[in-house]
Amino acid sequence: MIKYNSFTLDNGLRVIVHEDKSVQSAVINILYDVGSRDESPEKTGFAHLFEHLMFGGSKNILNYDEPLQEAGGENNAFTNPDITNYYLTVPPQNLETGFWLESDRMLGLSFDPKVLKTQQKVVIEEFKQRYLNQPYGDLWLKFRPLAYKKHPYQWPTIGKEIRHIEEATMDDVKAFFYKHYVPNQAIIVVAGHVDTEEVKVLSEKWFGPIPRGEAYVRNLPKEPIQSEKRFMEIIEDVPSDMLTMAFHMPGKFDPEYTAVDLISDILGREKSSRLYQKLVKEQSFFSTINAYVTGSIDPGLLVITGRVSENITIEKAEEQVWSVIHDLLANGIEEAELEKVKNQAESTLVFSEVEILNRARALAFASLSGDTNFVNQEADLIQEVTKEHIEKLAPMILRETNCSVLYYKSKEKNA
Repeated sequence: MIKYNSFTLDNGLRVIVHEDKSVQSAVINILYDVGSRDESPEKTGFAHLFEHLMFGGSKNILNYDEPLQEAGGENNAFTNPDITNYYLTVPPQNLETGFWLESDRMLGLSFDPKVLKTQQKVVIEEFKQRYLNQPYGDLWLKFRPLAYKKHPYQWPTIGKEIRHIEEATMDDVKAFFYKHYVPNQAIIVVAGHVDTEEVKVLSEKWFGPIPRGEAYVRNLPKEPIQSEKRFMEIIEDVPSDMLTMAFHMPGKFDPEYTAVDLISDILGREKSSRLYQKLVKEQSFFSTINAYVTGSIDPGLLVITGRVSENITIEKAEEQVWSVIHDLLANGIEEAELEKVKNQAESTLVFSEVEILNRARALAFASLSGDTNFVNQEADLIQEVTKEHIEKLAPMILRETNCSVLYYKSKEKNA
């Protein structure tokens, strides 16, 4: 149970406070309700670019890192298709330094052309290193448009292509900032060795004067129900063949999400899972294989991915994956098998909440559901899943017409 207090400023900024006097640090986590799904198809990669730009100086502070380090703090950020998240840790006595720094970034960036040019180069280099210049790096760059035909999940957070970042103008940057980086689009969680009343005072002092932005109404295109199996083949200079299969599934806050997540665990979580036991340990069709869910807010994907063994064709490997899936669909699951994955999932949840920063992130993300207390309901949702629930949902998700398949073939093996 993560206890918290919450309030909302007049400008729409939602503030959540989680007091834990047993830790000797304070965390400020700011979640901006914007991710790559909110970008224009012609201007992608902006959410990720902003993750970088936010460290390039703000209205009254030229250097973000220097005063934070002097206060004994550290910080980082991440972007995904749904959100952009910034976080810092400071000694409790220097909590106000964090408020000062974060409020100035929300008030306005410096919009220095040199910073934009520098960060464009950084992101372009990251695009090349992570997506173009390493084995399998472009897998999801190619696979997302196969799995998604309408929804903006069809491009990765880094963007569709490098030129979208190269061609970003200062006007583009300002428009994106003032649309999304406003108090009513943000959730701030202050956690650790803090006091709610002090946080209220600091929130009003530093964030209260920032004007509310224009309301952003998200109206994204819905992904149509997939009605036929999709296929793509890539041949590149990679060490071995890799098979990737993805099935559309409900989003994170959907009532059916947890049960589908557990289906993925039964199939491919850890070495005791069905896919690993049958296709790696017993029959050696794969050297590694696993299954997971993307965990996105809008309908996401249940993904199965594995490296095919050297003496096995990727076509044969896919057949064997389907045999494991069809066995689950035909014969169902054992109660003991379900209990095992439920306990694994709950243990992961409990361990993730040990760190104060993880608790702060979880509170911020849960609030996007419309009910911050969702963070305290996840364990119950896991334990409420029944064998009958799994067996009802599995045929709806694990059907061939709901599947996209990518063969990432080794040039040497398939010469």
